[in-house]
Amino acid sequence: MTTFLFAGQGAQYVGMGRDLYDNFSESRSIFEEADAALGFSISSLCFSGPAEELIRTQNSQPAIMTASIAAFEAFKAIAGRLLPQPAYTAGLSLGEYSALVAAGAMDFRDAVYLVRKRGEFMEEAGRRNPGTMLSVLGMDLDKVRQLCMQTHTEIANINCPGQVVISGGLKEIEEARELAGAQGAKRAVILEVSGAFHSSFMKEASLKLSRELDKIKISMPRVAVVSNVTARPVNSVAEIRDNLTKQVGASVLWEDSMKFILSQNISNFIEFGPGRVLKGLMRRIDETARVVSIEKKEDIVNFKVNQDP
Repeated sequence: MTTFLFAGQGAQYVGMGRDLYDNFSESRSIFEEADAALGFSISSLCFSGPAEELIRTQNSQPAIMTASIAAFEAFKAIAGRLLPQPAYTAGLSLGEYSALVAAGAMDFRDAVYLVRKRGEFMEEAGRRNPGTMLSVLGMDLDKVRQLCMQTHTEIANINCPGQVVISGGLKEIEEARELAGAQGAKRAVILEVSGAFHSSFMKEASLKLSRELDKIKISMPRVAVVSNVTARPVNSVAEIRDNLTKQVGASVLWEDSMKFILSQNISNFIEFGPGRVLKGLMRRIDETARVVSIEKKEDIVNFKVNQDP
């Protein structure tokens, strides 16, 4: 059995998805649908930038989702028939929306519009309540928790052993960065983000997102979707809405999510979208797990060749 994984924010780069658009009609349709849903050319932003616009939260979120689903649809058409239905889907933060689309719980057109609004709300919350994020590397999770208590910051992402991201005010995050090294961290890097995501700083964004979610049709997924908030499969449409609302301001439990799936005797994963971030995280969670990344035409072709009898 296999699990499908979907990329999160930070994986974007100028040129992403162009290879898929040029080679697969299924991918081209996704980019065209995204352009129509958003009312501007997210395709051009993905393919040509500029980078300073692509990196903006309100742009990077729909861009990454579009590139991820473009890869997923091309894969399904060319190589997907070689695999049984996956046991689970999951996505890192933003990627959870792609996971829900892949599982049939949400229409792509609705989802790409929704993540654009999500990005706008997160950027706005960041402007109104300034903060940032700090990646803490090589430090025990309990020590990171103690660091957060000392500096009045919050755990935003538990990505894998030795990689935890914290959020907080600008002054507090700088204090945490200075203290981290003295308390055992190998590195502490302030991230280039527009706000203190996955923390109480995003309360306003959560409230606005909740109202947008109420407008979107959501169905029970055909494949179990593991939530970032609970690290467990969702059990109802109401839970999907509730978790997506909470997710903006709650910790992303990626390591626990992957450990849950691994505990179900599943060790094969396919990662869709730009970059290979999730493959790298899995190496730290369980080095015996197998992750295949699907980002370009050659990835799909190679997968098909390796699977064909």
